[in-house]
Amino acid sequence: IPVSRIPSNPQTLTGVEAVIDKDRCGAKLANELDADGYIILTDGGGIWQNFGKPDAREMQLATPEYLLGTKAGKNFPGSMGPKIQAAIDFVHDSKRPGAWAAIGDLKDAAKIFDNEEGTLIKEDVEE
Repeated sequence: IPVSRIPSNPQTLTGVEAVIDKDRCGAKLANELDADGYIILTDGGGIWQNFGKPDAREMQLATPEYLLGTKAGKNFPGSMGPKIQAAIDFVHDSKRPGAWAAIGDLKDAAKIFDNEEGTLIKEDVEE
């Protein structure tokens, strides 16, 4: 709960309105819990390569470095951008070997575990 000190009485805290990034908060919580993986469910599927172009396709696998290098999601700061950054943060900040994150459609949640749908993000991706 976000709080602020009351200037006239600095020992007293009062609640304040705030907005949090739920995806980044989830990634931080997953790392604090020492989770093996972190799944972000959307209403639009995983991460698309060449989004909006005729050769667009949903990526099955990606590394954080690839996503950062291609600036994936940067054109969508209110939707996919924060989700992609949260997935990258989880994988980078995890102390678990083989930690992974995934982004995919809610209706495909069961298939995301088997990497049949959505995009799996991890450090080591075999070509």
